[in-house]
Amino acid sequence: MKLKVLITALLFSLALPAAADMTVVQKAYEIALSDMRLPRANGGTIAFKECDKCDYIRVRVGEDTQYRIDGKAVPLAKFRDALKLVGDRDDQPVTVLHHLKRNRVTAVSVNL
Repeated sequence: MKLKVLITALLFSLALPAAADMTVVQKAYEIALSDMRLPRANGGTIAFKECDKCDYIRVRVGEDTQYRIDGKAVPLAKFRDALKLVGDRDDQPVTVLHHLKRNRVTAVSVNL
C-alpha cells in the first residue's frame, strides 16, 4: 500500500513542472460594438476599449485576420457593411482575439 502511495506522489510531482509551463498566447476581448473602430483595409489597425472609462487599444490587423458573422467568415468590406445596419450598438457584443506574441488581431466575430 505504501508503495502505491509513493508511486502516485512521485507521478504527481513529475506533472507539476509541465503545468507551470502554460503561457497565454491569445487574449479575447468581449466588447460593445459602439466601443470598436474597424480598419478600413486589411493591413490597418483596429481600435477598441474594454470599458467606458478605458482608453482605446490599437492593434494591427493582417491579411490573415478573420472576420466572422454568425460563425461564417466574410471579407472585411462585407463585415463593415453588416455592422453598419446594427441599430443598438451599445448592446451588440463583439469578440476580438488578440495574439499577444505577434501583437496582431487574429479574429473579430459577431453574432447578429
